[in-house]
Amino acid sequence: MHDVVQDYYGKQLQSSADLKTTACCDFTAMPEWLKPVLANIHAEVLSRYYGCGLVCPPLLEDCRVLDLGSGSGRDVYALAQLVGPNGEVVGVDMTDEQLAIAIEYQNYHSEKFGFDNVRFLKGYIEKLDELDLEPASFDVVVSNCVINLSPDKDAVIKSIKRLLKPGGEFYFSDVYADRRVPEAVKNDPVLYGECLGGALYWNDFIQLAKRHGFTDSRLVEDRPLEITDPVLAARCGNIKFFSATYRLFNLDDLESDCEDYGQAVIYRGSIADSPDSFVLDKHHDIQAGKVFPVCGNTWRMLHDTRLAPHFEFIGNFSRHYGIFEGCGVALPFDNGLIDGAPCC
Repeated sequence: MHDVVQDYYGKQLQSSADLKTTACCDFTAMPEWLKPVLANIHAEVLSRYYGCGLVCPPLLEDCRVLDLGSGSGRDVYALAQLVGPNGEVVGVDMTDEQLAIAIEYQNYHSEKFGFDNVRFLKGYIEKLDELDLEPASFDVVVSNCVINLSPDKDAVIKSIKRLLKPGGEFYFSDVYADRRVPEAVKNDPVLYGECLGGALYWNDFIQLAKRHGFTDSRLVEDRPLEITDPVLAARCGNIKFFSATYRLFNLDDLESDCEDYGQAVIYRGSIADSPDSFVLDKHHDIQAGKVFPVCGNTWRMLHDTRLAPHFEFIGNFSRHYGIFEGCGVALPFDNGLIDGAPCC
């Protein structure tokens, strides 16, 4: 499938207007903080962008960031401004035409920003070990609708785990299906290039992440995808596709389920552009100044990462109270004896 992807993104697509589905389109309103960031990026780089909006977590200043499937470099140049002169952004892509544009405008952006903190490497995201990237050297890894294009997703996730620092984060958007995609869809070159043929069944992704040490995947946001081309829609049949953003933390002590240790956090309201609340994921919108009960995993995601200075932490792991209520797992047993039932 490498040849299919390289041809589709290197030759078939000349601009985002050539896309046939909404898989790589972002319909959300652009946040105000992003407008000046994108305004600094060359128009040619912007026109060859096929991703799902800028996919990045907050608090990137001074971080070392790896962008997988960096394409023409739009996200790399946006991230470069967010990490600042003391950070670094490394972009990896396999398509010569896309890399040529990214590198062509590197001097333009360094002059625009006042610093040069980016590198572009040609390579395959499932063969990151061939790129001489130091293990445990990145604070954040991002990718934008590209893992579905990889023929070996297992190798991609394994390499990301190896490259992240302890407490580091993989924050990414991708396409998922509500069922396993049949071979006829998977092998269709246009559907594959449109990020649908290679989409993982969502639960297969969760299990894949767990196998490589990302025990608790957190869904940040999602939306259904529309296949606007009627011919392609007919080929997909009843399969439903979704664009989803996940965050996976490199924390070895996370548990398989959300356990209750009586812990809580208080958000200080100190993250830029999030003064009133901080959204960790789809189910954790933490209001500033309010005591917010959390499970042990959420406590670690906030306490053992770069997010820690922005929270107060209540409790520890000295006492366990069972499963954290409302987290999808419940006590399987009856709470009392049935009348007349024997005790054994």
